[in-house]
Amino acid sequence: MRVTFTVNGTEETVDDVWEGESLLYVLRERMGLPGSKNACEQGECGSCTVYLDGVTACACLVAAGQVQGREVRTVEGLAGDGPSGDGPAGEDAGERLDPVQRAFVDAGAVQCGFCTPGLIVQSHALLGRVPDPTDAEIREALAGNLCRCTGYEKILDAVRLAARRRAAAGEGTP
Repeated sequence: MRVTFTVNGTEETVDDVWEGESLLYVLRERMGLPGSKNACEQGECGSCTVYLDGVTACACLVAAGQVQGREVRTVEGLAGDGPSGDGPAGEDAGERLDPVQRAFVDAGAVQCGFCTPGLIVQSHALLGRVPDPTDAEIREALAGNLCRCTGYEKILDAVRLAARRRAAAGEGTP
């Protein structure tokens, strides 16, 4: 089957999609977008979290055919969202990191990196809904994202840092 959908702001068409193929497989293997990670394939770990029509979803649980005519935004699509201050003036927006991505790097919240894309997308969504979340709100929002490397403290630090930076930059919703 042929599937046409918008990915990170660009309309894309993928041919010869098997009806049982996941969105995650299409993104990673057919479209060259390896940011979303393939870990559990059961929607339990959150490593493959993407936006689907503006709502977070586990790409491993979405059949590729279900995205026909819809909008998908991956962790790669967050870059260049707004001012991040991590490059020279005139830099291409696609080369800049989103403030959430930058905060994860700056706070040392990236270890092996496997869970990081899903955590970043979920944190981005949280900050779009709750610009200044409490620790309890952060923990609740990230409860579906598993990290085997950390005690989550650096991840919480990163979300707090991103919230402060987004507020200082006057940034709004995702």
